[in-house]
Amino acid sequence: MTSANKASHDSDPGSLISYSADHLANQFLISMPGMVDPNFANSVIYLFEHNERGAMGLVVNKPTEVDLATLFDKIELKLEIAPLLEQSVYFGGPVQVERGFVLHESNPHLSYSSSLIIPGGLTMTTSKDVLEAVAIGNGPRKFLMTLGYAGWGAGQLEEEITLNGWMNVPLSREQMMEIIFNTPSSQRYEKTMNHLGFDLSSLSGEAGHA
Repeated sequence: MTSANKASHDSDPGSLISYSADHLANQFLISMPGMVDPNFANSVIYLFEHNERGAMGLVVNKPTEVDLATLFDKIELKLEIAPLLEQSVYFGGPVQVERGFVLHESNPHLSYSSSLIIPGGLTMTTSKDVLEAVAIGNGPRKFLMTLGYAGWGAGQLEEEITLNGWMNVPLSREQMMEIIFNTPSSQRYEKTMNHLGFDLSSLSGEAGHA
């Protein structure tokens, strides 16, 4: 889905938080101050799937100590494009941390054997051919490589949102790309929060139990 209903379904009429837990694919999730899971504290997640079976997304603001040069060497690909050698590989989430996920701009002229094209948003590719294309300079211009992903079972994310563990942030594709690809990782959480129009310090973290 390219958008979500922004109307609040909160039972507390005085709440500062408005959200819809329906159809959050192609939106950001940001963790609230009360997030107790160290995997997700201060995290920004791009959700690429959300349906009745659950949700999946990639953390986009937690670089690891592994760079692309090291990763490509491990998978026996030769990467000689200088600007990419030191680009960080990110912690995408605690599920399947041995598996690579590439979040990149959508391009109708580029296709790979295992990709999920998010309507109105980005593309998530898990097949090695995208990295083979990157290695020879024919891959997507803008991409973020992660190891692992974040996953929720049926109804789990909706429950965590009602407990103020997360807030969804619907943005345009251009705004999301600016944050993911052009903003330093240390500033992505704050920049995403700024789109909500209020100060993070005004939010209580007491209710977050995600």
